[in-house]
Amino acid sequence: MYTRKEKFIKQLTALVTVTLGGSTTFAGLCIWNGNENFYRDYVMPFTRRLDPETSHGLAVFAMKHCLIKKQLKPDAESLSTRLWNINFSNPVGLAAGFDKQAEAMQGLHRTGFGFVEIGSVTPKPQEGNPKPRVFRLEEDNAIINRYGFNSEGHEAVFHRVRQEKEKQERAIIGVNLGKNKISAMEDVRDYVTGVEKFGAIADYLVINISSPNTPGLRGLQQKAELENLIACVLEARNNLGTANLPPLLVKIAPDLSEAEKKDVASVILKEKCRVDGIIVCNTTTSRPSDLKSQCKDEIGGLSGQPLKDISTRCIRDFYRLTNGQIPIIGVGGISSGQDAYEKILAGASLVQLYTSFALQGPPVVRRIKRELDEILRSNGYQNVAEAIGKSSQGN
Repeated sequence: MYTRKEKFIKQLTALVTVTLGGSTTFAGLCIWNGNENFYRDYVMPFTRRLDPETSHGLAVFAMKHCLIKKQLKPDAESLSTRLWNINFSNPVGLAAGFDKQAEAMQGLHRTGFGFVEIGSVTPKPQEGNPKPRVFRLEEDNAIINRYGFNSEGHEAVFHRVRQEKEKQERAIIGVNLGKNKISAMEDVRDYVTGVEKFGAIADYLVINISSPNTPGLRGLQQKAELENLIACVLEARNNLGTANLPPLLVKIAPDLSEAEKKDVASVILKEKCRVDGIIVCNTTTSRPSDLKSQCKDEIGGLSGQPLKDISTRCIRDFYRLTNGQIPIIGVGGISSGQDAYEKILAGASLVQLYTSFALQGPPVVRRIKRELDEILRSNGYQNVAEAIGKSSQGN
């Protein structure tokens, strides 16, 4: 027989066990199902208590191990689009910078992204810049990072991408190519090597010459340097000897002057430098005067809400300067279906998320797609492709 005290302790222990077990199960199911309210009220506030780079690592871990339920419902027909002979179930992709080492492609695909861009990947492994190198600007819905191309190198990343490509249900994979810090900036061999390494397995390739965190890199956007770089990487791509050559894109900075934008446009419209697309845009080194966060003056690239209008203007400018002849992936400050819609109207064929995914978690992907579908239909568009560049035409 138990004494009254022993009986009470036993009952209390059982109650605590059941309560904790039930709470853990409930929390696990909410995370697994991608419950938007649970992420907003519990998961993301918890991650904001962690160091930003630690939080980033946990997010990659969760996606790597597919700790979220696969989206079972097909994407709305209005969102399907075709570009570069690739069928995208939806135009909402993940920008480079999140899955740097190509560890989480399958989990990100299951989350609902229409395509996943990994990297930036450098030929040789490198640590990147010293920590701390990531800063949340919570009051501004923004992030400043100065990672500096921390990469495990071509070999490690290549094997992971090849494994993903062999899966029947797989992500559409873009490989973002970077440059080792020890390489001379005028030397294009790092990019040529990347094209030769990943050309046979990537769905598309990106030449990243716009990161603000590698000294001298943005100088490759100058007219003569850009022309030489693109000519060399296109030659490498065209000599791959594969049946289907991967589309080659260039990622552009948002901080170019009007004259520099015209120079870039004139280069990529030349026959020998005719890339298959541009990504507009990377993070900005500018700091809007209305930033409120304590970390606003940290060195690095600013992304998120403050970049939204800057990015949309850049998309509109490049759509106009190229006469809509060069497809654009629009990225910068997208956190809603309306934001994505504005990028598409400005001239983007596809869009990418980064900061909103980091700050709001996986549910933001499905919400943006749902909102975009509703906006398209309410404006009389049967398909997203019909809306591309509508606000830029005639400007």
